[in-house]
Amino acid sequence: MDSLTQIVLGAAVGEAVLGKKVGNKAMLYGAIAGTIPDFDTFASHFTDTVTALEIHRGFTHSIVFSVVFAPVFGWLVSRWEKTVSWKNWSWLFFWGFLTHPLLDAHTTWGTQLFWPLDLRLAYKNIFVIDPLYTLPFLVFVILAMRKKRTSPKRRKLNNLGLIISSAYMLLTLILKGITYQKFTEALQQQNIQYSEIETKPSPFNTILWTANVDTKDAYLIGHYSFFDTKPIQFTAYPKNHEWLEDLKDEENVQRLIKITKGWYTITKENEKLYLNDLRFGLLGFSPSAKNFTFSFQLEKKNGKVIITEKEKDTRDAKKLLSELWERILGN
Repeated sequence: MDSLTQIVLGAAVGEAVLGKKVGNKAMLYGAIAGTIPDFDTFASHFTDTVTALEIHRGFTHSIVFSVVFAPVFGWLVSRWEKTVSWKNWSWLFFWGFLTHPLLDAHTTWGTQLFWPLDLRLAYKNIFVIDPLYTLPFLVFVILAMRKKRTSPKRRKLNNLGLIISSAYMLLTLILKGITYQKFTEALQQQNIQYSEIETKPSPFNTILWTANVDTKDAYLIGHYSFFDTKPIQFTAYPKNHEWLEDLKDEENVQRLIKITKGWYTITKENEKLYLNDLRFGLLGFSPSAKNFTFSFQLEKKNGKVIITEKEKDTRDAKKLLSELWERILGN
């Protein structure tokens, strides 16, 4: 999830663990704990594109990290915050670290909670930024913060924020189940043969959902809004995996394919070869949309394959927001 959401969650968790004993300091250090796992994003400044993608939401988003580093940060904080013991601070950091990846597991990218096992949890039931999840949560944290640490209302407000946010998360899972059924019924009605289907919410909401469908020679992408009145339409995107030719055997390319979980297409643009990660969809909702959210140029130089992420055009982002709102309202 986005940084603000993780800060709010961390603050609420910190309050639940130590708020009664240390007041707003529990929220402060909880917010810090909720932010620390995302320091893995700095890897992109020190390593290549593929390695940075592999590191993202890896070790720092694992149970191992929570267990090993919670006592370390707990001890550091206890050096100058002596109101409670080192164990109390360690417990706060443990839950701050652990709830971060548990929340991230609900997004499309997922998280390697059980690192070093090669297993990424990704439930794909909420977008990385969802105002309906974050804003009510934020309001209750702020209201709780304004109460004295000994006030019963403070704990009630904080708990209410946790309950409402958790209830909304449960609702998104129910909505995912409903939309999954809508997509599979549409595929059956249209006599489309497929081997696999994945569904996820579109940006910033859980009203409009997207399905990726694996067929023999192409991937299909379809959208469904709860306000739709017309049948679901699917747009085909040829896989073109054969265009990789000998590049497919290159180690970097194999690692990138592994990151996409096999959901990728190959396209050519101005004589350049691109591998597109299909899991995150396109920058648009029209049937003619062609710009993938994550696209990587493959270029062979001096016998080595160089992989770089394609820069996004800000005009595509503005167009996406416009089309998103229009599509949410129904087809």
